Amino acid sequence: MGHGGARRGVGGASGPCDLLDVFPQDLVEYDGDGEPTGNTLADLNGFGRLHGMLPDPQGRYVTANIFAPSGGYVGIIDTRSKAAVSLFRVTGTNVGGGVDVRSVHMSFWDATGSSILVANLHGKLLERIDVVRTRAGKIKAATFNRSATLGVGKGVAVTAQSTVFRGRNAYGRRLIGDIAGDYAEADLGDLTPNGVCKENGCGEAEDGLAGGRPNNVIICPVPSREGNVYITMGGGGLLVAKTDVTPMVIVGEYGNQVINGAGCGGAQMGKSMWLNAGVSASGAGATWSTFTMYRLDDTAFDNGANPENLPLPEVAFRDPNNTATGGEQMGDGEDLTGQLPGVTTRRDAHGVAVTVDEQYIHNVDRIQNVVEVFHSDTLARTTYDLTSADGQGTGVGACAAKSVVDDLGLPGNDPAPDLLERTPDGKYLMVAFRGPAPVSVKHSAQGSCPGVGIIELTDGGASGRLVGVLRSSNIVDTSAAGAPGGHGYTGAERSDVHAATVVPKR
Repeated sequence: MGHGGARRGVGGASGPCDLLDVFPQDLVEYDGDGEPTGNTLADLNGFGRLHGMLPDPQGRYVTANIFAPSGGYVGIIDTRSKAAVSLFRVTGTNVGGGVDVRSVHMSFWDATGSSILVANLHGKLLERIDVVRTRAGKIKAATFNRSATLGVGKGVAVTAQSTVFRGRNAYGRRLIGDIAGDYAEADLGDLTPNGVCKENGCGEAEDGLAGGRPNNVIICPVPSREGNVYITMGGGGLLVAKTDVTPMVIVGEYGNQVINGAGCGGAQMGKSMWLNAGVSASGAGATWSTFTMYRLDDTAFDNGANPENLPLPEVAFRDPNNTATGGEQMGDGEDLTGQLPGVTTRRDAHGVAVTVDEQYIHNVDRIQNVVEVFHSDTLARTTYDLTSADGQGTGVGACAAKSVVDDLGLPGNDPAPDLLERTPDGKYLMVAFRGPAPVSVKHSAQGSCPGVGIIELTDGGASGRLVGVLRSSNIVDTSAAGAPGGHGYTGAERSDVHAATVVPKR
């Protein structure tokens, strides 16, 4: 969603495309007592940068994650009409000595679509929105449950309570949404069930084993079918929590030498949860080269809290040249080769998608423009590229013809793949391609053909090839260009697609 007028929505309905129209700026903010705060959405900061949308299991709604430091907004949108359903602002905390620190990186639906798990990255909180549906699957209530909150940082205190917005959407229909619960019932303490610091240096106890968790900015809370959520951290380490209890409770914990940092690729195949580790979005990640994939038994967390670092995850794959990873490292301490195609040796594991039969998991590399594929049982790995016509080095791929041309120095045919999803028929993967002026992860995400790539799966799902690019463009945005280690882009293109979401047409 960028700046633009109405277009045809899913199923043929007209709907707004501009986020500021989807969520009208005259929406009124209400506190947990149901009283207006005196603010409209237009009065508040940090709204307007859409980071990504993820669909519910029913394919009827998506979450809208508006990511800007100090912003912290998460909404629900109807996929049929693009109508806003709900909008919330998450909790502000004192993290890092700040006031009202908060942001929404991504939010994930649980396996049933009955709750939304929100990564309050800068606030270092996992928060939950409880959802009630009709028998037909229509959302009739959405409640931000403060009592469910799980703090993952140290010394966390609430400085600004969560709020909800009310008013009419672009169709004149009233938004729904409520605030319930009490932070006094939440788990904002410093310690895990094993009595160690959730985040290193909490002062009350010792750090966790195997490196502990140095910086618990939440990257992605990846849910499982067993009601667990795998909370990946920017500084490495992992917390596993039960999401169907209030407050949410930690049942597994890992140090950053066991589960490395900055992973945002996670998916379930059978009883196994697969998680990756990649490079940090912060400046520290500019010299990281990381591609790691782990497999954990999701049923191992059914009987309460496990001892630290147990059960040990299987390392399905770790590139032997991994450098800094937010934890354990393999090769040299840094890789200074930048991100230019054909020059860089750096790696960055990111988005994942599972084939419809749950036999293969595809994991993209944002820098090398390849996809690593793993067999769910044998861990056998195959690789295909997104730059050639056949995925195996023959012919020119679809990104080349769709590349930006207003700066001749920009390397072409550079997809820079990010988050992806499978189509309902299981034949294709739709993958976000980053642009020449990436807004986030500037040192790893520069690409030449911003938009959505179409990957056709081959060899029974064990491989694939890029067969097309739905090119996007945005020359309205005034965000600064910059890509450390890449090309100093001088053109006007600012489109930067972070996630591709697939919903069935109704």
